Amino acid sequence: MTETIRKCTISDTDALLKLSYDTFYEAFASQNTPANMKAYADSAFTQGKIRGELQNPESHFYFIYDDDQLAGYLKVNIGSAQSEDMGSDSLEVERIYILEAFHKKGFGKALLNLAYDIARAEQKKKVWLGVWEKMKMHLASIESRASKRPAPILSSWVLINKLIILQKKAWNHNIGG
Repeated sequence: MTETIRKCTISDTDALLKLSYDTFYEAFASQNTPANMKAYADSAFTQGKIRGELQNPESHFYFIYDDDQLAGYLKVNIGSAQSEDMGSDSLEVERIYILEAFHKKGFGKALLNLAYDIARAEQKKKVWLGVWEKMKMHLASIESRASKRPAPILSSWVLINKLIILQKKAWNHNIGG
């Protein structure tokens, strides 16, 4: 296994669109109705929406590969691209998804570490993400990884020891609600 991470460009629109759709369905289909899944997918997974997100200078996407197979992706936001106003000293991990076939290989941890590295480079003091309260397994996994992240040795930037996690409670099995 050779892990590779690379930043996405506008030429990755189609691959990102497909991966976003596939990972979303893997993560949420069992907890939602087919109608709710379709309604959300029809609005969230369009060429125009993905292209717009890729072109936003305050949003960045990264693909992670297992050898030459696309395994997952990360989306981070700063500034006004953040989905909640957490301040200019914050970096949001908006999406971190790994295809089920690649779970338990450390790819989520690698992408989370990349988010910390980006935050440090951008001189951010907080890293945060929103997690749907029904995704308890993922929340526990994220919290355990966040609490083990070491602080940088030489930096005026202070890395938080704990990832800030906002639980999204408004969904109630209605995606996008």
